[in-house]
Amino acid sequence: MTDFLEYSEVFKEDRGALNVGRLKMTNQGIVFKNQKTGKVEQISGNDIDAINWQRMSSGFGLRIMGRNGQFWRFGGFVESDFDKIDKFFDHNFDVRLEAKDFCLKGWNWGQANFHGSVLSFDIDKHNTAFEVPLSNVSHCTTAKNEVTLEFHQNDDAAVSLMELRFHIPTQSDGLVDDPVQAFMDAVLSKASIIQATGDAIATFSELQCLTPRGRYDIKIFPTFIQLHGKTFDYKIPITTILRLFRLPHKDNRQCFFVLSLDPPIKQGQTRYHYLILLFNKDDEVKLELTVPEKEFEQKYQGKLEQVMQGFTIDVLGQIMKVIVQRKITTPSSLGSGSSVISCSYRAGAGLLYPLERGFIYVHKPPVHIRFEEILSINFARSGGSTRSFDFEVETKSGIVHTFSSIEKEEYSKLYDFVTGKKLRVKNRGTEPTQPEPTNDDLVDSDIEDEPDAYLARVKQEGRDREAGDSDESDESFNPGDDDSDVAEEYDSKASASSSSGDESDKPRKEKVEKKEKEKKKEKKEKKPKEKKEKKRTKKARDENKPKKPMSAYFLWLQESRERLKKDHPSLNLPELTKKAGELWKEVKDKTKWEKEAQELKKKYEKDMAEYKASGGGASTSTSSKPSKSSDSKKKSKPPPKSSPVKSGSFKSKEYISESDSSSDEETTKKKAKKDSSSNSESD
Repeated sequence: MTDFLEYSEVFKEDRGALNVGRLKMTNQGIVFKNQKTGKVEQISGNDIDAINWQRMSSGFGLRIMGRNGQFWRFGGFVESDFDKIDKFFDHNFDVRLEAKDFCLKGWNWGQANFHGSVLSFDIDKHNTAFEVPLSNVSHCTTAKNEVTLEFHQNDDAAVSLMELRFHIPTQSDGLVDDPVQAFMDAVLSKASIIQATGDAIATFSELQCLTPRGRYDIKIFPTFIQLHGKTFDYKIPITTILRLFRLPHKDNRQCFFVLSLDPPIKQGQTRYHYLILLFNKDDEVKLELTVPEKEFEQKYQGKLEQVMQGFTIDVLGQIMKVIVQRKITTPSSLGSGSSVISCSYRAGAGLLYPLERGFIYVHKPPVHIRFEEILSINFARSGGSTRSFDFEVETKSGIVHTFSSIEKEEYSKLYDFVTGKKLRVKNRGTEPTQPEPTNDDLVDSDIEDEPDAYLARVKQEGRDREAGDSDESDESFNPGDDDSDVAEEYDSKASASSSSGDESDKPRKEKVEKKEKEKKKEKKEKKPKEKKEKKRTKKARDENKPKKPMSAYFLWLQESRERLKKDHPSLNLPELTKKAGELWKEVKDKTKWEKEAQELKKKYEKDMAEYKASGGGASTSTSSKPSKSSDSKKKSKPPPKSSPVKSGSFKSKEYISESDSSSDEETTKKKAKKDSSSNSESD
């Protein structure tokens, strides 16, 4: 006989939702760990009163009744598990596994029986139509012969039961005065309806709350916590509190106290999964617990004192720890006493805390990531900056949390912490024993699978600007070139343009002038023409050529643009495009747009093949060449003979437009005539 049984893919029924997790049965009891939230529920073996085997919609399940009236249902078993589980419970807890089937007659009349915290609607003695856990009931009302049950809503459930009505006929035997009222009282005695049945154990006045924002009076009752504010009131059942965190602020003068809630508290359509309180470390409080002395000795003796005094956060933490029965989680050290990292998440700045078993970020929006949820870690450069880096956490569900603008001094500490917890670092491999990285090991965040629209646009603007600068440069001007048209004053050729009265220098001058005229003519015919042709070729566009298809991201952006503008009216265009890139990364199902992009790509390839088959690409390139050559022939007319042009008067021909060619020729003739007359006078 095995000491334990373990099932990895079992679900627990909770207010209409089937929460997947791991179920382990030992000789001490039953332990279930929720795969999504990490919440652990334990059922002691001594508390198990009965266990039944039931057929469910998908497979088989266990129905467990506790001695104190509690009720649990687990599913995901197969028929062959019956004998194994029966022997296990019989051997360890002396409880036999009995089969209990539901009645399938479809009748809507029967008898309502209360078994602990379960309302059972029975058709006859041995056939049950359905069961209602009264812990799911949030409200109960009566009207004449009717009783209406309203239920707590679960955001994780695809379909929720809103209310259930029972008709109770009037009894003529007179044994019960009012059967409707008796039915309602039985429901209320076991229902999870938050009611203040006495004074609060402790009350804290005017505490600063960041989520939900405001100042609230917090009253702690044995079964729930009440937040009383100027506008809203919230009641939080103790059973919905998953974890408690105490997180010191970076300034060491303040401290956060965080309660993780499941299900969250609601205000309209807003859900608050975390209750975040902010305290000054120097704030003190003194209060007396309003608990009867006898009850205090039974429940809280040795855990709490009748009069609590000290720092506010210490007193609140101690009371919450005892009432909620959860330990308080504090941050782990990153070395040199540091336990917090300043960073940004989405659009806000906040603090990231490494914990013993996860990370938590506060506070807009709060994020808690457990190590067992993490698929990989990635260290990336922050937009090309060397002063900071991004910390990217990818979960097994496909969500990537990016904590940006972290100072580079924190890099080695954070890397050591991550590798110490044996988490997989994407850009350093899977082995935690690799050498310590330097800042050069960071992967550039520009190289990523998902597009950053804002970054792509900035890069394109830079490339266009560089291309424009290179096109406007005058390559024909090079003062240091030996073939320069203009002689510098320190050059030996400068004597050719200097005035001299010596007749013996005339042949030499004419020879130099002739040589420079030939060079000038050659440059004007060749170099500007090549430059102009190159520039024209770059700007040529074929209107008949098919346009490239849009990617999945741009198809999504085209569809979501108006919605993004409405949701973020305060953002300008660059910020909105950057926000769109972040939201695209968070989209889980991209099948629709990827499929559409694939179809557009296939259509583009087909159109491109037809375009090339019709000679589109070849005809365009060949037809453009003759026109360029003819234009260049028009421009390559030899200039009139003239003396060398003086320094500062030369203008590169690539700046001369085609429309002004005739006027330019006249200007050149006049200039040449003027230069020749000035040279003759000097001679």
